[in-house]
Amino acid sequence: MDTFNITEDDFESTTLNAGKTMMKVAFSWYDYTFFSMMLILSALIGVYFGFFGKKKQSNVAEYLMGGKQMKPLPIAMSLVASHVSGIALLGVPSDVYRFGSNYWMSCFAIIPPSIITCLVYLPVFYNLQLTSTYEYLKLRFDTKIRVLASFLYALGSLTFLPIVIYVPAMALAQATEINIHLITPLICGVCIFYTTIGGLKAVVWTDMLQISITIGAMIAVLYLGTVESGGISSVFQKAASGGRLDIDFDLDPTKRDTFWGMIIGWSFSNLAYSGIGQSCVQKFLSVPTFTDAKKTIIYYVMGMIVIKTATLLTGLIMYAKYYDCDPITAGSVAKPDQLLPYYVMDVAAKIPGLPGLFIAGILCAALSTLSAMMNCIAGIIYEDFIARYMPKDITQKKVSNILKLNVVIIGVVATSLVFVVERMGSLIPVAISIGSVSTGPLLGMFTLGILFPKANSKGALAGAIASLAFSIWIILESYLYRAWGIVKYIPKPASIDGCDFEVPNFTPINATLIEQQSQEVFFMFRISYYYYTLMSTCVALIVGYAVSLLTRTGDEEPVDKRLLSPVIHRFLDKNEDEEKGKYYSVDKALHILAFSNKNGLKS
Repeated sequence: MDTFNITEDDFESTTLNAGKTMMKVAFSWYDYTFFSMMLILSALIGVYFGFFGKKKQSNVAEYLMGGKQMKPLPIAMSLVASHVSGIALLGVPSDVYRFGSNYWMSCFAIIPPSIITCLVYLPVFYNLQLTSTYEYLKLRFDTKIRVLASFLYALGSLTFLPIVIYVPAMALAQATEINIHLITPLICGVCIFYTTIGGLKAVVWTDMLQISITIGAMIAVLYLGTVESGGISSVFQKAASGGRLDIDFDLDPTKRDTFWGMIIGWSFSNLAYSGIGQSCVQKFLSVPTFTDAKKTIIYYVMGMIVIKTATLLTGLIMYAKYYDCDPITAGSVAKPDQLLPYYVMDVAAKIPGLPGLFIAGILCAALSTLSAMMNCIAGIIYEDFIARYMPKDITQKKVSNILKLNVVIIGVVATSLVFVVERMGSLIPVAISIGSVSTGPLLGMFTLGILFPKANSKGALAGAIASLAFSIWIILESYLYRAWGIVKYIPKPASIDGCDFEVPNFTPINATLIEQQSQEVFFMFRISYYYYTLMSTCVALIVGYAVSLLTRTGDEEPVDKRLLSPVIHRFLDKNEDEEKGKYYSVDKALHILAFSNKNGLKS
C-alpha cells in the first residue's frame, strides 16, 4: 500500500496541477429548490417577527432579550446552532479524517465548564439582569474596564465572523461552481435582513429551523455513507486499521490534539463561551427563571454532544470510503476543508435534492452563528460605545433602529473581510487561534471580578493588557512559523493504492526533517492552539491579582456581594463585621441602587 505523510499545508503546494481529477457534479433543480426554500423561510421568519408578531421589535428588551419570555428548548437549540457553525460541520470531519478521533474528547470538555457556569458565573449575571455582560465590569471595576472588554469582544467577533461566512460560501461554490465572491454577499444579505428586522426572536426561531435542516442533512449523509462503506462495523474496522481511532494520552502540550489538550485546554475555551460570552449569556437571560436557564444549559450540553459525535462519525465514514484512495493526496480536492462537500457530491449526487439539502445544512449552521453574533455585537456596540452620547429622552423606537443599523454595518464589514480569510489555512486551527486572542483576556477579567474580592480596576486593566499582548505574541509567532513551513502538524498516513485513475506525480514529505526543524523553534511557539485560551487566562489572573494586591491602599470600598459569585459568599461572611461602617462611593452606590430598583432586587 502506498502511504504518505502529508503535512497540514503541503497539499496546497503539491496538488495545484491536479484539478483534472476533481469531480464536477453540478446542483440539480431539486438541489436549488431545497437551498432556495431554506433562504426564503429564514427571511420570512424575520419578516414575521419584525412586522406581524404580537410584539414588534421596537424596544431593547424585545430586540435583544426576546421580552424574557423565551422557552429553554428553543434557546438551547439556538445555542447549539450558533455554537456549531459551518466551521464544525466542515472542519471537524476533515480533521478526524486526517488526524484521528482525539477531537471527540471535546465532548467531555463541555460538561465541567457548563457546571462551573451554573455555579459561578450565571447566578451573578442573572441576578443583575444586564443587557450587556460587560456592564458588569463597570459595576465591579470601572468604565475603562468595561470599554476595554467590549472592544475585545467586538474585535474578536469581527475577526471571527468572516471565517463563519467563508465556510458555506466555499462549500456552495464547490457544489455549484458559482464564484465564491458572488455567493458571499447573497448569504450575508439574507442573514443581515432577518437579523436586522426580527431581533433575537427571529434569530432563535431561524436557528430552530436551521439546526433541524442541519441535523436532517447530517443523518442522511451518515446513513448513505454507512451503507456504502459496508455497515458501521466495517467503518470502525477500517478506521482502526488506519489509526483513526487511536487516542493520544501524551502530556506533551506541543502535540496538535491529545486527550489532555481537549480535556484541559478546550474546557477553558468552552468556559469562555458559555460562562461569560455575550451571545450565550444574552440567551440564558431571555428565559423567565433561573431554573429555566439551568435547563437550557442541560439541553445545550446534550445537543452539543450529539452534534460532535455526528461530526466524528462523518469523518470516520469518509475515511472508510477513501481509505485506499485519499482525495487530498490524489488531488481531487484543493483544500482539506473541501473534503466533506466532495464526499457528499460523490455519495449523494444520485439522490435528487440531497446534495442541496446538505449544502443548505452547512449554510444553516453558518447563518445561525452569524445572526447570533451580529445580534450580540450590535447590542454591545450600542450599550458601551453609543448610548453614552445619546440624549436621555431618546425613545426606545430610536434605540431599536440604531441597533438595526449596527447589524447592517457589522454584516457589511464581516463580508468584506472574507477576502482575507481565503488566504489563510485550515478552518479549525485558524478559528480557534483567532478566537483565543480575545477569549483569554475576557475570561481573566470576569473571573477576577467574580471570584477575587480583592481584585481592583488597576489589576483588571493590567491583567487584560498583559493577557492580550501575550495572546497576540504567541498566536502571531506560531502562525508565522506554520505559514513558513517550519512548524507543521503531520496527519496520519493516507493511501492512494486503490485509486482507479491516474494520480499526478507526488513527492512524499520527509516527516523526520519536519520534526527536526520544529524542535529548533522556541517551545512556546509549538504549543497546541487548544491551550491558547488557558494560557492567556492564567496570565490575566496572575498579573491582575498581583497588581491588585500591590496597589491596594487598605481603605477600598467593600464589594457588593451581588457582584461576587455565590460560591465565595461563605468566605465573605467571616469578615462581615469588619465591613460594617464602610460606605460605597456615591457613583457606585447610585449604580447599584439603580439596578436594584430596575430589576426588583433587594437593596
